[in-house]
Amino acid sequence: MQIIEQAVSEGRKTLSEHESKQVLAQYGVPVTREILVQERKTLLFAIGEIGFPLVMKGCSPDISHKTEMGMISVDIRSESEAAAAFDDIIAKMDSGRGGVLVQEMVSGKRELMVGMTRDAQFGPCVMFGLGGIFTEVLKDVSFRLAPLKERDAIDMMQEIKGHRILDAIRGMEAVDLDLMAQILMNVGRLGVENDKIKEVDVNPLIISKGRPVAVDALVVLE
Repeated sequence: MQIIEQAVSEGRKTLSEHESKQVLAQYGVPVTREILVQERKTLLFAIGEIGFPLVMKGCSPDISHKTEMGMISVDIRSESEAAAAFDDIIAKMDSGRGGVLVQEMVSGKRELMVGMTRDAQFGPCVMFGLGGIFTEVLKDVSFRLAPLKERDAIDMMQEIKGHRILDAIRGMEAVDLDLMAQILMNVGRLGVENDKIKEVDVNPLIISKGRPVAVDALVVLE
């Protein structure tokens, strides 16, 4: 895959969020609509393409903790807010590569996570669990060796303690389990077919109207 080969040739260990999502999209994982803006003069074009409300983030292979660095602005609803957010994020970036990711704001109260890690002995393993800010606290996850069949993916979803989050609850429609199973299988296939990928972290995967959408992602290379 060209994005991965390019990063490897540059001696990089990670892909940027935008690059990571491009890779995931090629494997059938739904991702946010977004445009990487590197110059202020193209900001208005990106706003017109994506539409309000927006999320804006610093985006570079050198940035792994955007929130802690104050490089995320959410619920942006005007051109003046977007311009101010762009200037603020750029001022905090000390890397010459990358830019500002102008992204649709995905609404949803449920957050999941999907991942892949390459075990030295067993090869690529797929992970599924509860996502968002409570990932590290709850550690409610399940694992399977890749490649996955649909039955494996369904079983993974039912194994976590919080599996009822996938049901129709509190006025929210049920999660599209067929799509969720495809995402898990595709992330496994990504690991099987690309031995230069060490880890994949999709967190959060926000459930919007029953449909999972990857809002943030990171691909780590060997």
